[in-house]
Amino acid sequence: MNAQYTPLAQLKDARQQIIRLGETAPSSQAYKHSLIDRLRTQVSFDAACCTSVDPHTLLSTGAFTESGVGDIHYKLLEYEYLHNDVMKYDQLVREGQSIASLNGATEGEPGRSARYRDVLQPAGFGDELRIPLMYKGSCWGFLTLFRHHTKPVFSEEDQQLLEALAPSIAYHLRQASVGLSPDPGIIMENDMEPGVLVLSGKLEPISSNPTADQWLNLLRQQEGIDESSLPAPVRAVCFRALSTALPGAFTTSASPAKLCIPSADAGTPWVTLRATLLQGGQGSNGEHQLAVWFEPAKASEMLPLMAEMYAWSERERQIVRLIVQGLSTRELASALHISAYTVQDHLKAIFLKTDVSSRRELVWKVYSRFN
Repeated sequence: MNAQYTPLAQLKDARQQIIRLGETAPSSQAYKHSLIDRLRTQVSFDAACCTSVDPHTLLSTGAFTESGVGDIHYKLLEYEYLHNDVMKYDQLVREGQSIASLNGATEGEPGRSARYRDVLQPAGFGDELRIPLMYKGSCWGFLTLFRHHTKPVFSEEDQQLLEALAPSIAYHLRQASVGLSPDPGIIMENDMEPGVLVLSGKLEPISSNPTADQWLNLLRQQEGIDESSLPAPVRAVCFRALSTALPGAFTTSASPAKLCIPSADAGTPWVTLRATLLQGGQGSNGEHQLAVWFEPAKASEMLPLMAEMYAWSERERQIVRLIVQGLSTRELASALHISAYTVQDHLKAIFLKTDVSSRRELVWKVYSRFN
């Protein structure tokens, strides 16, 4: 590095590159791909995974993996939800840790981690760096970087740079998270029947209806995986269901096996995924079975996530909920015990944040087009 090129200048340059990526990426998956390529010019790593998540449940809504991580990604998800281990993402978010390395968490003894012994080491990886992507108190994704066991562990300088970049990455991942861009041949109708997928306890497909197959095709397309692979969101809700229901399974979260995946495409509704263990649903070997439902999201499921995306204040969230119910300005003022002028001020702020110019546009954007 040039002696005149200070760490502060490096940070500024890296942040500007991330901002440009966020302004030009056509979708969440494209942003993740470009982000990893760009980060590699700033920090050395041998493999990476970037995952977007539902900020309310921290379940994956889609992942981009590269350089061999795809082969072990399902195992990483399994260990995230079903095993006790160091520096799990829900723990990092809950404890407010902005970055953590496997070498640091194990005090230089990675063998103390079951994930390292059973997944990372057999795949040839050594140190692992985990960064929850937080913006304004909400988590929008996880960035995980890996180094081969023959390489040095992540340095303090590496961690400081990535920790400083994380809020900018989180902001643009949040913006890109409304970017499910389906192939023109895959258009989902709002009034179609729910999709139902039945899986074994090892997440092997047993049966499905045509609607579930359509949703699976859309999610696979988004992640760039083949038809033999389960999309990360499906695995995530299933592992969460197993973690909360199977005897002896480890869980640190009481959040449900449910997530909401947003879409920016007018032909594709937001989808809600739910998973549950089937009562008495056991195969010939005594293995449990799971059912996964795919349904267009309801307004009550979408509004909390949209509130996070558009950074509505608590008062603005209340106003949007009441607007969706059809209340007039006078009725809003009465219901919230504020003046009509204050309601108008809040509406201006909501319109600005949501990029609309009228109530009709707002209702269409957050409700009508999806129901």
